[in-house]
Amino acid sequence: MTGPVIVGVDGSASSLAAVDTAAREARLRGVPLRIVHAFGRAPGHLPHGAPPWNPGDHGVEPMVHGVLARAEERARRAAPDLAVTRSVVSGTPLEVLEIESRAAVLAVVGSRGHSGLARLPAGSTAVQLAARGGCPLLVVRGRPEPGGPVVLAVDGSKAGEAAVDFAFAEAVLRGAPLVALHVWNTVGEHAYEGPGDPLNAVVADVDHRRAAERHVLDEAVGPRRELFPRLAVERRLVRSRVRPALVEASRSAQLVVTGAKGHGGLAGLLLGSVSQALLHHAQCPVAVVRGGE
Repeated sequence: MTGPVIVGVDGSASSLAAVDTAAREARLRGVPLRIVHAFGRAPGHLPHGAPPWNPGDHGVEPMVHGVLARAEERARRAAPDLAVTRSVVSGTPLEVLEIESRAAVLAVVGSRGHSGLARLPAGSTAVQLAARGGCPLLVVRGRPEPGGPVVLAVDGSKAGEAAVDFAFAEAVLRGAPLVALHVWNTVGEHAYEGPGDPLNAVVADVDHRRAAERHVLDEAVGPRRELFPRLAVERRLVRSRVRPALVEASRSAQLVVTGAKGHGGLAGLLLGSVSQALLHHAQCPVAVVRGGE
């Protein structure tokens, strides 16, 4: 692996908890940790002609470096031998972390923050970073089960293959079992025509659909399973509502991995509805992995 793990901090309890997780993730990967504080306001909130970054104003510089010092102290407690750097960068949290993520192996943020760093109920920075960042995003939330599995949300999409690869690698890194979970239901399911007039004799062949969904799961897991023969992998096919089933699975997991967008995503959405639901409601940390465009 090349590049650091980056973590965005703003002094909030959530962002400091993210530092603990980011330090452990960096140690696990054998890479440095880079602590980043974005300082600046969106251009629309600036008075005319005002600079976005002026650390000399109102004692801001000591405050910012105090935040970073506390974050670094947390990181060194979590991983004493870890190489840690810290930086203040001018710009909004999204701008800064999006740029920083291009050279990182993983970006980590908390689920809430003072500056909108990942204020998920508003949808803002974490959702946009998950959709646009240059590396996988780990959002620290909930209470992970340390001995639990890595849960992979399988959607069968081409873009979702990157999430499958990431989940297998994470399970191996953590020495954890992998649960490959594919959830399906009959809402909007494919119709299979029976004999006679298709307009009058269209039936939903649930057995046929179940077999097709089993194939989706097998196609996602099978090739990777051969690459990691010692990894304990459970293939779990569940007929249910997708988002509630994945949130429920997160209760006993140490990590949930999802793609940024799966099948059926609405045009114009930055992030798929399943990914957004997990970022808002999962009971453990969530990794969102972008696939190819």
